[in-house]
Amino acid sequence: MKRYLSALVNAAWYDNAPWLAPLWPLGRLTGWVASRRLRRFRQRPPVAPVPVLVVGNVTVGGTGKTPLVAALCQAAADLELSVVVISRGYGARPPAFPWRVTADQSAALCGDEPLLLARLTGVPVIIDPRRRRALEAALALNPDLVISDDGLQHYALPRTAELAVLDGARGLGNGRCLPAGPMREPAARLGQVDYVVINGEPDQAEGWPGAISMQLAPGALVNAATGRQLSLESFTRHFVAAHAVAGIGHPERFFNTLTQAGLQVSPHPFPDHHQYRAGDLDFPGDLPVVMTEKDLVKCGDLLSERLWVLPVRAILPPGFAGEVLRTAIERHATPG
Repeated sequence: MKRYLSALVNAAWYDNAPWLAPLWPLGRLTGWVASRRLRRFRQRPPVAPVPVLVVGNVTVGGTGKTPLVAALCQAAADLELSVVVISRGYGARPPAFPWRVTADQSAALCGDEPLLLARLTGVPVIIDPRRRRALEAALALNPDLVISDDGLQHYALPRTAELAVLDGARGLGNGRCLPAGPMREPAARLGQVDYVVINGEPDQAEGWPGAISMQLAPGALVNAATGRQLSLESFTRHFVAAHAVAGIGHPERFFNTLTQAGLQVSPHPFPDHHQYRAGDLDFPGDLPVVMTEKDLVKCGDLLSERLWVLPVRAILPPGFAGEVLRTAIERHATPG
């Protein structure tokens, strides 16, 4: 039921379903409150002792922030900068907050996206629903830079630079704020951040002046149990068809990637951040099951030779990630 309701609401937001009309006044109220909070933040912005880069979005649901944060961490390593990532840790249940995530922990303990970032990047990742407290824990590690995965609307969190990520295919949906639409803040907020990144095909960024295009490029598929690797082209020749599992904000993007590669896909969308249990992946027949990296970290004891993971990496314009980091650092060095 939860999966059905989530899909229903998301479809309504992006199709501008007529039954949302009674919610429009609430959406306007959400937008007014969000704008007021932003104005108050601008009047007396908190200051951090190190540069803080916030990577967020103005819509509900996945837009591709996690692979972008991973790319920024790699750029920081290339520039010999030490980085700490902070995150809310959605669904995490550690013994206490703030909590430092390590690669050997479980997604149930620390959340799927923080765990994936810890495994992909090797940088310290600290989670706490109170982002200011997460920042204080990060500062104890003496980083050159802190990157906040999400947190654009968390105005207790100081920030030196802001980057908003937008799904190129879905855009702003019906353009209305919650609960009448998918917007966390009015669309005007995109004009107030330092960078807007459009996740999608290059032409999808053309409607957003000044926006940067990002694409998620698939890598070689990896067997979850054996570690065997196959290129996407080899996989489609070998298996022809597969079950596809995605518990992410926009599962259709993942399914389309597999379909466009020539694979006959039986799609199985799950709610974002879904914690997999025994039986969730017991599909009939013997076809392989392909999932995202974010799904894999939540499978724990469910791993089998039938499961394959398709990693994706953010492809950005040359030098862009380094430019973002330098903007945050230079602005912190010369405030105002």
